[in-house]
Amino acid sequence: MTTVVLRQVPGNSPIHRLLAGTKLIAVLLISITIVVAPSWPAIGVIVGLLLVTAVIARVPPGAVPRPPLWIWGLFLLGALLNLPIGLDAVLLFARSTVFAFVLLGASVMIGWTTSMSDIAPAVAVLGSPLKKLRVPVDEWAATVALCLRSLPLLIEEMRTMNAARKLRPKSVLNSASDNSIVDLITATMSIAIRRATEMGAAITARGGTGKITAYPRGPSFADAIAIAIVIACCAAGIVLTFV
Repeated sequence: MTTVVLRQVPGNSPIHRLLAGTKLIAVLLISITIVVAPSWPAIGVIVGLLLVTAVIARVPPGAVPRPPLWIWGLFLLGALLNLPIGLDAVLLFARSTVFAFVLLGASVMIGWTTSMSDIAPAVAVLGSPLKKLRVPVDEWAATVALCLRSLPLLIEEMRTMNAARKLRPKSVLNSASDNSIVDLITATMSIAIRRATEMGAAITARGGTGKITAYPRGPSFADAIAIAIVIACCAAGIVLTFV
């Protein structure tokens, strides 16, 4: 199964039905908890919460990103560089690495269970108090939405260009006059401009950015329960850290 990045996994689980704003608040609480209490017990509680959430959301194992081997090699190199300092340094490096993966997993969970079209309205609602300070919340929300929607498209375009490059004869790729890197950069810029033009025309045809940040649905009882569970898990992690 192909790795799913920033794309919703089809389903109608209780996690899928939660508001995008509820999930954003949950990720914020998780981030604050791990920053305040960056201990193994707190990380373990959050990892357990994410695993249970993934099971409830029926996220298939194939959706989990698979980093290339060289990334794991860099982590191993970092651990080896800390080894002469002492075992505590290695454990601190390992905890920092797991900390990063937990935050990444919490963010990816939003992408798996939430339509990207719901992110901008959620950001607009959560940031609505800042409108009194004349902060352009709606514009920021629209920018976030467009970035999230464009990234998967850009990834697919890059994969297509890379596949097309591999089809070129080796004699051309290995020649002194090969400008494949320049060609890739030029093609990437051309694709980005074309996609931006198409997306701008589509937004204009649909009524502008105001349609992107519209938020018709309010929170439900399930959202309150979800936030309560996240708060309880975060509190448990903090208590386990300082007790």
